Amino acid sequence: MLAKRQFYINGSWVDPVAAKDLSVINPSTEEPCAVISLGDQADTDAAVAAARAAFPAWAATPMEDRIALIRKFYDIYNARQAEMGDAISQEMGAPIDMATNSQWGCGPWHMDGFFEALDNFEVERPYRNERIHMEPIGVCGMITPWNWPMNQVVLKVIPALAVGCTIVLKPSEIAPLSGLLFAEMMDEAGFPAGVFNLVNGDGMGVGSQLSTHPDVDMISFTGSTRAGIAISKAAADSLKRVSLELGGKGANIVFADASEKAVRNGVLHCMNNSGQSCNAPTRMMVERSYYAEALEIAKATAEKVSVDLASKPGRHIGPVVSEAQFNKIQGLIETGIKEGATLLSGGLGRPEGLNKGYFVRPTVFADVTPDMTIYREEIFGPVLAITPFDSEADAIEMANDTVYGLTNYIQTEDDEKRLRVARSVRSGMVETNSVGFGHGIPFGGMKQSGNGREGGPWGLEEFCEVKVISGCAF
Repeated sequence: MLAKRQFYINGSWVDPVAAKDLSVINPSTEEPCAVISLGDQADTDAAVAAARAAFPAWAATPMEDRIALIRKFYDIYNARQAEMGDAISQEMGAPIDMATNSQWGCGPWHMDGFFEALDNFEVERPYRNERIHMEPIGVCGMITPWNWPMNQVVLKVIPALAVGCTIVLKPSEIAPLSGLLFAEMMDEAGFPAGVFNLVNGDGMGVGSQLSTHPDVDMISFTGSTRAGIAISKAAADSLKRVSLELGGKGANIVFADASEKAVRNGVLHCMNNSGQSCNAPTRMMVERSYYAEALEIAKATAEKVSVDLASKPGRHIGPVVSEAQFNKIQGLIETGIKEGATLLSGGLGRPEGLNKGYFVRPTVFADVTPDMTIYREEIFGPVLAITPFDSEADAIEMANDTVYGLTNYIQTEDDEKRLRVARSVRSGMVETNSVGFGHGIPFGGMKQSGNGREGGPWGLEEFCEVKVISGCAF
């Protein structure tokens, strides 16, 4: 078992002021795979002080020099692919092939998008007779989740560093190993002391301390809507900027003229990463004339989704991340059954042959109505709810009948209808006909899915203040 007790503060690995140990649990085995220490106020203060002291020099560093260090980090990250994949697989249960490819691969994919955006990023921009100056906001506290750890760490840390901010990162205490490995790579790349800092901790501890700290200028948070609301309230007294990427309950609208692969792709997308994605298409809405056929396809597809240990190679899905998450999902599946939804596949308990580990059966419900809990609540597991609709207007109304607004999905071969519906649904992103997004797009949502945008030029501007200067002609 790996012991990880140090924090990365002011360019050095340091011991915590007061050690409070926490075991990191491998969700495939339910056994500890590492031990970390949780920080306290003194650790948070030390990291913030280091970031504050480093900020003036880093902000004044020419952008090309900052980018050169990020490119050095990029090469190190790529060279340590296998290590990162192994860490992610152990800590949060992604199957090793997925962890070493998709989960690890978010890093270079997003960095490529930022490099492209930086080629055209203007720190000073003319506007009539004034100058618009984009300057770094300052010290950024970053709180990242366990479900796509490198996706969120890279989306936050890299653009903030590029524009001249300094950072204190708190990775998820459930899955901290990838964050610690990321810090090792930052150290190897040679960023100046205090520019990047990492303190492990939980939300009530280090998370709250960063949110209320007077020397933190911005909080960038990805996680649950409940936690995002709490962070916003905690940060209000200091009026720091708060950027949130929160939950989702994406609608996947399948019209009768959709591709024959639309339903199959929708089921597989929902089950990907064991359903632990905020942008998963967890509500499938099918035009009534196609509904019966769609249910047959969905049932057959879900029954072919295999579940197995994260350590095994293959295209299966792994466990969900924790006992608490497993119990929550089981409770929601039970609620779906009790409230009258039709169980097409899956259901309660572990898949056959797996009597240990937080494994969930790939589950599909049909005849789900808008008043049911599984229609409204984010489950964050491999559970799909299917509902029929009668008209385009009906589908739009149903899709928008949620507190969330992250990603919606539309399946139809009618180009005009596809665009018309995409403009009508209330979400930050709309994927149509299973065409994924390229790197550098603005990732983020509306309503209770958050208020920030990550990726590309929008992700760079997220960490900037806008200053206007008059009387200084270009």
